[in-house]
Amino acid sequence: MARVLIVEARFYDHLNDLLLAGARAAIAAAGHSHETITVPGALEVPGAIALAADQYDAFVAIGVVIRGETYHFEIVAGESARALMALTLDGLAIGNGILTTEDEAQALTRARPTEKDKGGEAAKAALAMLALKDKFAR
Repeated sequence: MARVLIVEARFYDHLNDLLLAGARAAIAAAGHSHETITVPGALEVPGAIALAADQYDAFVAIGVVIRGETYHFEIVAGESARALMALTLDGLAIGNGILTTEDEAQALTRARPTEKDKGGEAAKAALAMLALKDKFAR
């Protein structure tokens, strides 16, 4: 049984609740355990994962970034994704469930477990990467 850490940037409570429900259900369905921690924002998610890298087998990044009126959206969306990708290239099993959307309607569609279930998909991706990591471990 793998230990999975869900790291959530909790800003939109109702959207995060949907993402978390999907992620937790997917992890439980696969027979693994999980814990959840909250960080201030999407930019802090990769740092938290890096800090916990030797304590968990896989990680699920959860959060929602909705485009606003400033360039801040591009920075947060791009840099959080870039940092998560760097951690995966270092060998961590991570599923990226940080939504980057134009508006709340898009986020709701992607977050709902009954629709796109991006929280569940991120958890499944993390577990798939963990299986690959285990396959190629020497």
